[in-house]
Amino acid sequence: MRRGIIGGTFDPPHLAHLIVAEAARTSLDLDVVTFIPAGAPWQKEGRGVSHRDHRWAMTCLAIAGVAGFEPDDREVVRDGWSYTAETLETFSGDELFVILGADAASRLRSWHRPNDVLAASAIVAAPRPGTTRADVEAAVGDHHWLDVPDLPISGTGLRAMRREGRSIRFYVREAVFRYVEENELY
Repeated sequence: MRRGIIGGTFDPPHLAHLIVAEAARTSLDLDVVTFIPAGAPWQKEGRGVSHRDHRWAMTCLAIAGVAGFEPDDREVVRDGWSYTAETLETFSGDELFVILGADAASRLRSWHRPNDVLAASAIVAAPRPGTTRADVEAAVGDHHWLDVPDLPISGTGLRAMRREGRSIRFYVREAVFRYVEENELY
């Protein structure tokens, strides 16, 4: 199976995540794109991310009913920090494609066991503000570059909008928007 893996904090999962995942699925002929929220995102320690249960629920809502997308809770239920290298080891027999924003891809060498991530998967990068394809090439070498618009949507920005009393409707799927509102997140 050709499996795309899109992981992250998903706090909240937004339309850029979905657009990038669909672009990867179709352009790389992936059988499935697996969305894996980080249970304990070590690179965001002390930055006040929402509880893993909220992020898991929002991820499920974000991709509900989307053919070719599936949620996976293996990092949410695992104790300790969430490391991509360890997660990739739990997939057996699949051809793996790790889908990242260019900003994250350009920082991959700072990750836990980056060489294991590169050995276990192909890297797929999507444009992100402030990071070029050359930046990604310098960090990870060969990779797949997605032909999608540079979408300046981020969880950080959406959380800030909520704190300022602004609406995030239409930056996220409606079910995620309702969940954020009902649970008074951010």
